[in-house]
Amino acid sequence: MVDIATRVWNHKWKIDPIVRSLIDTDFYKLLMCQSVFRNKPGTRVTFSLINRSKHVPLAELIDEGELREQLDHIRSLSLSRGESTWLRGNTFYGKRQMFRPDFMEWFESLRLPAYHLERKGDQYELTFEGNWPEVMLWEIPALAVLMELRGRAVLDQMGKFELQVLYARAMTRVWEKIEAMRDIPDLSIADFGTRRRHSYLWQDWCVQAMQEGLGQAFTGTSNCKIAMNRELEAIGTNAHELPMVYAALAKTDEDLAQAPYDVLSDWHDEHEGNLRIILPDTFGTKGFLEKAPDWLAGWTGIRIDSGDPAVAAQHAIEWWKARGEDPATKRIIFSDGLDVDKIRSLHHQFARRTNVSFGWGTLLTNDFRNLVPDDRLAPFSLVCKAVEANGTPTVKLSDNPNKAMGPASEIDRYKHVFGVGDQVAQDVIV
Repeated sequence: MVDIATRVWNHKWKIDPIVRSLIDTDFYKLLMCQSVFRNKPGTRVTFSLINRSKHVPLAELIDEGELREQLDHIRSLSLSRGESTWLRGNTFYGKRQMFRPDFMEWFESLRLPAYHLERKGDQYELTFEGNWPEVMLWEIPALAVLMELRGRAVLDQMGKFELQVLYARAMTRVWEKIEAMRDIPDLSIADFGTRRRHSYLWQDWCVQAMQEGLGQAFTGTSNCKIAMNRELEAIGTNAHELPMVYAALAKTDEDLAQAPYDVLSDWHDEHEGNLRIILPDTFGTKGFLEKAPDWLAGWTGIRIDSGDPAVAAQHAIEWWKARGEDPATKRIIFSDGLDVDKIRSLHHQFARRTNVSFGWGTLLTNDFRNLVPDDRLAPFSLVCKAVEANGTPTVKLSDNPNKAMGPASEIDRYKHVFGVGDQVAQDVIV
């Protein structure tokens, strides 16, 4: 097992790459990339870094030269032969050759496009612009670099024994969380912690701890590289990015209202079974379900990623019943701001009514809260989102208005089109 404290202490080399592989990314990014490659390959998009936690001054903590060095290293990466073989030949969600030959040929020749980096006060402006299939693959590695460089800035000030004690405490915390979940009956939980992890090595350690501590209750990881190395299931379906960009491409309000369903129609053509998971909250869960076509009710389940998760789950159950579907045969995946208490509570509320799963993210792979002075290693809310498509700004409403993004006038328009009324604001923890 890797001695993480010693590896951190040895971060004195010219460059210790944070991202060493193009598949050190979330599985859903590759699934979405193939869908975009097939359906919208020429769409021009812009992705931008958004630090929701303004109290974390990234540009003061992270040296610009070191940041550029890490980003430049990512641009030099390409798929290895072993990675290509794994993607081409492995079974994902019960299906062999999930990734089509034409997509794999494109992916094997890919180098990520250029980036734009500029300091603005105590924050960085980091943007990526180009064809959608290429640019979208910057999201996860860019977040991983920023999160880990921020952590390194704090860890560099610590001594060797101090680092050993820090990681011993953090490991104990993770293990105690795992032990606290062992008595949850029929638990189904996966690692969703790539995008805001403490580091790659730490995520890998957390995954191994989940494997040993939870056994069959641990279903896999969203991280493709770790899934390959540890012979685990790669877990993931789709994300807000798809409806956000499809909506931005809409020419009329009628097209806009239809855009979220067009996304899932394209997805329906490519995937079946457990990959047919609806993510309904991009423009408001309640309105999405009320206007959804009947064929969507036949899908396998729903992922809940914002707002009050119990309220959203209740909406889903009532929607299935109204459409003549049995909720007991469906799956609800909870994935927003989870920790042990919330996992336990949601499981208790819904496990007897439907099939419940959990995608455990930041508070699995980056819970260093209160372990260093001034809480300088606490996780914070950093995202990298598509902000423009073919020159039109994108919008996300969410079920939590604190997660909304886009120009104010467009947010108002989207709320009108999608019938979003008053929303309850909730703190964005991670």
